[in-house]
This record gives sequence, C-alpha cells and structure tokens, in this order.
Amino acid sequence: MPLWRLPDHFSDVLPSEARHLEALRFAALDLLRTWGYELVTPPLLEHLGALTPGTAQDLEAVMFKLVDPASGDLLGVRADVTPQVARIDAHLLNRQGPTRLCYCAPALRSQASDAFSQRELLQLGAELFGHAGAEADLEIQDLSLALLARLGIAAATQNVTLALSHSGVLAAVFEQYPSLRGVETQVLQALQTKNRTDLSSLTQAHAPQADGLLQALVSAYGAPNEVQAAQFAAWPAVVQAIETLQQLAARAQTQGVAVVIDLADLSGYGYHTGVQFAIYINGLTASLLRGGRYDAVGEVYGRARPATGFSLDLRALGRLLPARSASAAVLAPWGQDDAMLDAAVAALRASGDIVLRSLPGHTAEQDEFLCDRALVKTAKGWFVQTL
Repeated sequence: MPLWRLPDHFSDVLPSEARHLEALRFAALDLLRTWGYELVTPPLLEHLGALTPGTAQDLEAVMFKLVDPASGDLLGVRADVTPQVARIDAHLLNRQGPTRLCYCAPALRSQASDAFSQRELLQLGAELFGHAGAEADLEIQDLSLALLARLGIAAATQNVTLALSHSGVLAAVFEQYPSLRGVETQVLQALQTKNRTDLSSLTQAHAPQADGLLQALVSAYGAPNEVQAAQFAAWPAVVQAIETLQQLAARAQTQGVAVVIDLADLSGYGYHTGVQFAIYINGLTASLLRGGRYDAVGEVYGRARPATGFSLDLRALGRLLPARSASAAVLAPWGQDDAMLDAAVAALRASGDIVLRSLPGHTAEQDEFLCDRALVKTAKGWFVQTL
C-alpha cells in the first residue's frame, strides 16, 4: 500500500480549508466567550472508564483503544469531548453555582457514521452545568442558533429546522411499566422507526396496558401546535415534557426557526435525561448540531450535576459553507543583502499585510493568497504598486 494513502474516512486538511476552519473556530470561540463560556482543552487520551461513564457506555463501541506502555493501563482515544468536560466540572473545578464551559478539540471514531462522514472530528461544543431549570435549556438552544448564525447558517436563508424531543418520556414509560425494561432496546428501536406492529407485539407480551401510551408517542410528531399535552393527561411526566418542549419551540419560532416535535425520536436515550434537540438545514439528512440535557454523566466522577449542552463537527460545518476567497498579498523579491528591502517587507507585515518573498528561480504557487500588488524598487526606495 502506498505510504501516502490515508486510512478510510480520514483526510488531510489543505491550506485553504485549514485557514477557513481556523477562522470558524476563532469566530465560534469568540462568540462563546461573549456568552460567558470558559474555554477548556482536555487530553486526547484518558483511562477508558473515564471516557465511557455511566450513560455514555455506547461510546466504547466507536472508540480507539490502546495499552499505555508506561503503566499497562487500558486507555481510550476520546470519541466525544463532552464526558471529559463533565469530569472537569465535577472533579476539578468543583464549583457550587452554574458553570459554563466550551471547547474545540479533535475526537476520533473507530467507525464512520455513514459512507461520506469522517472518523476524525473537530468537535466544538458548549456545556452549562449546575442549573436544572428550563432556563438552562433555553440558553443552550439560543446559543446553538446564535452560533450557527455567526458561522454562516442563518435561519432566514438556510431553512433551519429545530427538532425537539424529550428522553424523560420513555423513562416515565419504563418507570410506570417496569416489565418493559427487559426489552428496552427493542422498544426504543420500534419507537425510533415508528413500527407500530413491533410495539404492539412487545407490549402484548410484557405490558399490554402500555400499548396505548406507546402508540400515542408514535403519533406525537409535527409542528408544536400539532403535539398536544391533553391526550397524555393520564401521564403527568409526559405532559410536563411536552410543556417544556412547547416553551422551547415558542422561543425558537420567534427567531424565525421552523420547529418539529417528535416524542418518538429518542436516539439519545440512555445518555440524555431530558430535553434533546437537533438542528437541520434544508437538503441534508444528517443534523448539523445535536444537544440536550445529560444530568447523570457527572455521577461517575463523584458529583452529579444538572447539565445541558450541544456539540457539532466544525469540519463538517465548514464543508457546507462557501469557500473562502484568496487573501490579497504583496509579492516581494528576494534580497539577502538589501537592508532597505527587508525593512520595507517588515513594515508591511507589521501593518497586517501578507508579503510573499519570491525565492530565486521560482514562481509563487499557492491557493490561499492572491498577489495583487508587488514591492518594486524605484529611485526613491521600495514602494508597493498594484499589479
């Protein structure tokens, strides 16, 4: 195999894309800072158990693992940064009140999610710890939409859709009908695929009285005004979940965002403990950004705290945005013993201009810069002229 060939679903980031990603990263972190989110950078490697805490056990299936030659311990390469940030909040910062943290760091997956996705992500996210009320969920939702708008995905022009769900709905079902816990995975799959036949088979075999509720959850899909709490009056936990989602939906709609509620979309169940959301744009089947509440993750680190947040793959987002135009630059000759030329180049660079020195015998080849000016020598010294 040629040594230049990369493993499947890995790719190099070439100059123009790399600069674009860096600009997006800077803009994103700058926005997060204005919202009061503090930047953290966890290590790429940790003990395997720390990276797959409690409700995040499914991450182990997509995680690269290795043995530490120094200690013999089994380590993991993170597949998701969120558990690490929860560890920092619970064990290192140990604050009592709300804590807002953000990050932008690589994460690796042993499996690609589809034929077109990468196994190396540049994961950008924000997490809000310490507040269990809906105010935290509203802030994270607002911040998600504001971040996408800052990076070029505006609701008005990109047909942004917010999809809302709530894992507390299914948790309430299992609490009321514990006989279904033995077939939890099958129930979850039937709900996600909206397979009414499989749901009926499962409930008839394990909890016949739960069939009406589960079938109603399959039907609870659509615009916020189409998903009514009244039909779930007998199940207070479901009513409360719908009321929370209606509040979030109303907030997003005031910002020009289309909203759908789907009580059967519980893809994050087992990790999320409350509100779940995903943001899509027209024409793409995969979500741009996902988030929600995950109050139980910090427990394994010795201190469970209310927590909600979101994350996205900045590389995937960058590929959706228009390519950046080449930056204007000044072309300057090479002059090893010309102090005046060196001073002119240094002055241009100090003022923020990009200056490319043309090395002897070569012409400049680059994708990122457009030399629209040149530094030329006149009788009065070195001056910039437009090409």
